[in-house]
Amino acid sequence: MHYFIPKRCQPTNKVMYHDRVQARIAADKIFCENGTELWTYQCEFCGTWHLTHHDPQEAVARTKLSRLHKPRSRKRGYKPRQR
Repeated sequence: MHYFIPKRCQPTNKVMYHDRVQARIAADKIFCENGTELWTYQCEFCGTWHLTHHDPQEAVARTKLSRLHKPRSRKRGYKPRQR
């Protein structure tokens, strides 16, 4: 008996999908079977499409909020200068 073994991305070890449509079909199938919502994204390493549990819109909002804070020194005993 032959089993289909999907190709995997070397750096991320995630299943590689040829295009966004195939990745979206796989995500919909997983949602119907398990009830798990997945999103698609294009990998920066291999250029194919992968699935993720993290909503990309939340990730963009989170990075914008983190840039609003002033960078602080991690030096032990550091006290900011009083002006």
